[in-house]
Amino acid sequence: MINILIYLQKLQVNDVLKVVDGADEFLSDINLFSDFVEYLYNYWRHFDRFIICDSEGDVLDKRPFRTFNSTIEYLTRLVRVTYRDIQENVTGTHPRIYRQVIAGAEMSAIALPKEINYHANIYKALNVVPVVRQILFYPPLVLNPPMNKRKGKFERIDENPLEWFQPNKDEWLCYPAKAGSLIIYVYFHEKFYELGLSLGNLFDLADEEDLKRRPDAVFLFGVPQEAFGADNVFPTVFYDDEANGILIGAVPALNEFGYFGYLKKMILTLHNIVKMKSGSMPFHGALVQIILKSGKSATLLLIGDTGAGKSETLEALRCIGEETIGDLVIIADDMGSLELTDDGTVIGYGTETGAFLRLDDLQTGYAFGQMDRAIIMSPSQVNARIVMPVTTFSNVIKGHKVDYILYANNYEEVDEAHPIIEQFNTPDDALKVFREGKVMSKGTTTSTGLVSSYFANVFGPVQYRELHEELASKFFNAFFQTGVFVGLMRTRLGIAGFEHQGPDASATELLKIIGQAH
Repeated sequence: MINILIYLQKLQVNDVLKVVDGADEFLSDINLFSDFVEYLYNYWRHFDRFIICDSEGDVLDKRPFRTFNSTIEYLTRLVRVTYRDIQENVTGTHPRIYRQVIAGAEMSAIALPKEINYHANIYKALNVVPVVRQILFYPPLVLNPPMNKRKGKFERIDENPLEWFQPNKDEWLCYPAKAGSLIIYVYFHEKFYELGLSLGNLFDLADEEDLKRRPDAVFLFGVPQEAFGADNVFPTVFYDDEANGILIGAVPALNEFGYFGYLKKMILTLHNIVKMKSGSMPFHGALVQIILKSGKSATLLLIGDTGAGKSETLEALRCIGEETIGDLVIIADDMGSLELTDDGTVIGYGTETGAFLRLDDLQTGYAFGQMDRAIIMSPSQVNARIVMPVTTFSNVIKGHKVDYILYANNYEEVDEAHPIIEQFNTPDDALKVFREGKVMSKGTTTSTGLVSSYFANVFGPVQYRELHEELASKFFNAFFQTGVFVGLMRTRLGIAGFEHQGPDASATELLKIIGQAH
């Protein structure tokens, strides 16, 4: 069979029958053999395909376009041309319709060894793992990871996960992520290559100058299960290495953790803890600057848990405000931090340059409009997601004065006593609602129904509650002292029938309030 396929690249069927012994056994039914070639081609393409360029002797990252062109582009052409030549020689005809499908690698990376400036010897064992310098995608990518939901939170433990195991350089890669102003080294096992490389659509990739810094945190995604030990009941963990001034997270290499949410949320948990320790207050929410065509502008922080309607309201705002909004600058899509200036002004920062959004809750057709740069995950399941770039790194770290802080309430009906947007009168009133962190679960985790989580943020504040309480009290008092509008927005996203109507109404009311105030 292999010989037949090799000869069919150059010769037609009648000639192959003359030179390959036993060829007539396979080529007696040309239509059947043509179907087999088609099946073989599709079988190859059904895999998630990766190429890692890791030649230590070559300076691959200096001219990456040449590396990618000579490997990925070449392989794509080779597979496609081979398939076409064989089919033409089998059928004796030329196709009249050509489809330029991606037949080579869907995701590729240049990953080279790098000596990271770790102070402690225990971390130097990580230096064997190649560090990603460049990534090439062929969007739209459709991935089907083994899991489509996340459960639980990340537990703090008293032992460094690097004491359990050391990564093998042939099985691991490192994605140095820029989470806002922080550098977090994400080490991921080959079992989760498609998830690890998808970080390129969510977090900016650290450059050579960034790599000279010691990282603020390390994350091991895909640690062998046996390394955790039989007594470890918490599979998603982190260790606060206070002696060396670094955090380290770990998640096991089990299918149940093969979900992009585990990767994203652990990175953000580590980010939030570092920020709290430096005196900043992290938030779980969306931070955007709304620039009206009239020249007025306002910066809005919409806080809420997963599925509360943050991203959906912002997308509704973009559609409904087409006539009045000049620009909508995303600073943080999901997580960020607040700082106070000397005069009490509240400044907001983001973390991600991309977004990890639920397909079901987006405006009809929105995802299709972003296909040219999207990574789509679990499209046929509940909680289907899309990962795509939504802002620039300069917007993320610039620092914006915050004018509005609203809690996204997705479960309450709207009536005369419960307006779409309601302003709080005191810091205590506001803190009560934000602290309860209620949300109607949308099926994005294993929780269902109306649930509560501390400040809608189990990613750091829960684990360091005492520290966060001190920060929250300080910041909420500053909000009211400096005239920040603090309230709640009833998005109704968790109420059946209001999946689109709720965010639309919220966006309309928000535009009205901003227009009146500014």
